[in-house]
Amino acid sequence: MSLPSPATSSPFTRAVVSSMRKIYPESLADKSWDNTGLLLEAPFNPARRQKNSVLLAVDLTKAVADEAIKRRDSVIVAYHPIIFRGLKSLTLNDPQQQSLLRLAQEGISVYCPHTAVDAVPDGMADWLCDLVTGAISPGSNDSSNATAKLASSSSSYSQPTYIQPPSSITTSSPTPHTRSTIHPSAGPVPEGFEDAGMGRLVTFAEPQPLPSIIDLIARGTGNPAGFSVAIPQSASLDSIQIRTVGVCPGSGAGVLMKATSSGPPDLLFTGELSHHDALAAIERGSAVVALFHSNTERGYVRGVMRKKLEEALRKEWASSSKEELSSLKQDSSSATDGLEAALADQEVTVDVSENDRDPYGIIIRRDLA
Repeated sequence: MSLPSPATSSPFTRAVVSSMRKIYPESLADKSWDNTGLLLEAPFNPARRQKNSVLLAVDLTKAVADEAIKRRDSVIVAYHPIIFRGLKSLTLNDPQQQSLLRLAQEGISVYCPHTAVDAVPDGMADWLCDLVTGAISPGSNDSSNATAKLASSSSSYSQPTYIQPPSSITTSSPTPHTRSTIHPSAGPVPEGFEDAGMGRLVTFAEPQPLPSIIDLIARGTGNPAGFSVAIPQSASLDSIQIRTVGVCPGSGAGVLMKATSSGPPDLLFTGELSHHDALAAIERGSAVVALFHSNTERGYVRGVMRKKLEEALRKEWASSSKEELSSLKQDSSSATDGLEAALADQEVTVDVSENDRDPYGIIIRRDLA
């Protein structure tokens, strides 16, 4: 069967895009540099349609693309845009472009929300606030160490271990605090998203020991084998008390270094800072916790975004498919048979990629482990 004319994406894909735009409005993304939205719209072929399923990931790598193709997903929702800059060509010589071409061939579209997720209230930035205030913790079924480990043939060092966030979380009473948006979104903002913006500033009612905050971060991210901490050279870890915490997913320097009128907060919690930004922070008396870039993002995708999207998508698909099916039944053309079957399928699945991980892992000398 030939493709519908004109070519269009699948009805289920359109429902996914509509759901994502309602949860994470694209207007809240930082369009001055970011590239968000539907970045790959694969044509729909009713004769070889994909399952009504979505695969969530932070980064769209070849391994994630292979996983989606094997699963026969309709859409990959990748938090980071796989296309940041304008492309002059799409060829098989570039590994990332090769993944896009293969996905298009298989009928799998790609949607990337990125900084829209950072900006929304109760989004990724607020999830990081929940970590440092103790408002969330790993679920009861999670192991004491959720870090993924690989066997090693090295006699001196372990294989890299990769932070794997808990598969579930539980809520608890947070340490008393207030929080505010560091850089509010420029108006007008969509109704219900009035507190949107980049970065959050947590202010504790009483100063908290830095080691206690580090323990909360570790537990909330799966007890990794280690992560980077920077403190002023004149201080010891146990002596530092934290009143204000600036949080920003990913690379937070641009958001956090001027988070308050006097400069950085007492603690900068982010994925990564450059060498010089970290030096500038500790010289001003601040501490830094950096988990590697995407490890500040992956836990939210697994613990929050999956559930939010699944709930919104079930409602969206039930409504939109019913409406399209009603309209389609008025068309007696036999060419609509495959489309009618697609619209009648009410199964909806949203899963998190098993292959998605930060490029950086941690290796440990065996005689020090």
